[in-house]
Amino acid sequence: MKYETCLKEKSIKVTKGRIAILSIIYNSMQAITAEYIYEESVKNGSNVDLSTVYRSLDLFVSKGIIDKFDLGDGKYSYKIKEYKHKHKIECSYCHKKVEIECPMISVEEIIKNKTGFVLLEHELKMKAICEECSKKMKNNH
Repeated sequence: MKYETCLKEKSIKVTKGRIAILSIIYNSMQAITAEYIYEESVKNGSNVDLSTVYRSLDLFVSKGIIDKFDLGDGKYSYKIKEYKHKHKIECSYCHKKVEIECPMISVEEIIKNKTGFVLLEHELKMKAICEECSKKMKNNH
């Protein structure tokens, strides 16, 4: 089963509760709350309590399986980590390049929560200056 393999690859002990929690997150098309995961697991006949859900979510976040989104007021939602494309940032002066994971994942979640819109695509253009060039510029002024 893919959930067991996922847990084993991340050196996480395989339990029925963790498999149930992970399957609910995997099968969700959107970020979901711990309370939703708990309610779904009860509906599915899993014998997990809410504290187990929270502990498992924290473990999955720390092992890089899921992303955690801050909804404000101490509330969070969770979604399977998507390995989307990356962006390159290039220093406008020395042309040093750095690759970063697309920061739009967080923006997509904010847009969805505030407007109900789901982004289908995006364009992101960034202009930057690296730390070394920034220091040089400050020293020259």
